[in-house]
Amino acid sequence: MNNFFKKLVWLIIIAPSIYLAIVWNKVPSKIAIHFDIHGNPDKYGNKKEFLFFMGIMILVSIGIYLLLTNVYRIDPKKHAADNKYRLQRLAFTIVVFMAVISFMVIYAGISGVVRLNMRYMFAIMGLFWAIIGNYMHNIKPNYFAGFRLPWTLENEENWRKTHLLAGKLWFVGGLLITIICLIIPIKLLIPFFILILIPLIIIPAIYSYVLYKKQKTLNSTN
Repeated sequence: MNNFFKKLVWLIIIAPSIYLAIVWNKVPSKIAIHFDIHGNPDKYGNKKEFLFFMGIMILVSIGIYLLLTNVYRIDPKKHAADNKYRLQRLAFTIVVFMAVISFMVIYAGISGVVRLNMRYMFAIMGLFWAIIGNYMHNIKPNYFAGFRLPWTLENEENWRKTHLLAGKLWFVGGLLITIICLIIPIKLLIPFFILILIPLIIIPAIYSYVLYKKQKTLNSTN
């Protein structure tokens, strides 16, 4: 990640707070600060509580960014340095995702929207999943990101093949989630999201285990 993006990421992190400062006078005295899975507000607070809530969002974003961009320093795997720039790009993606969510929450509050639009929320999560999938096939063995299974961590070929498959599945699955969530009825968002998400996690895990068993059998016959 070059210096431009290193500076840009901090601008993205504080962008929601800048937006909040600009529209502060439009923030109502009673505002939703928490939403249930359907996008309905289930907790309200005053402007100070809302400010605290947004501050937590920014701190979480900073924490995730600093963790992912520095975790290679303590990763004992030999490819730790190789993962440095891949994890930086992943951290950048997460920061953008967190900023978009923050903007949506602020906009919902000042516009008087009683309900958070979960259609766009799930669509953004699908896009986020696709971007992660695009990065996944290049990530090297490590203890902090990816399918960190005993057999993938101990066998580089297993790790490579597992993440090559997972990257393709996550990219296609994420785009599918994004597209479908924009057109299906809102009441079907959660079932559909779970229906797509489970295979994206289970299939690569099963595939990696099958590879492990094949390799173990091959080694035992030699």
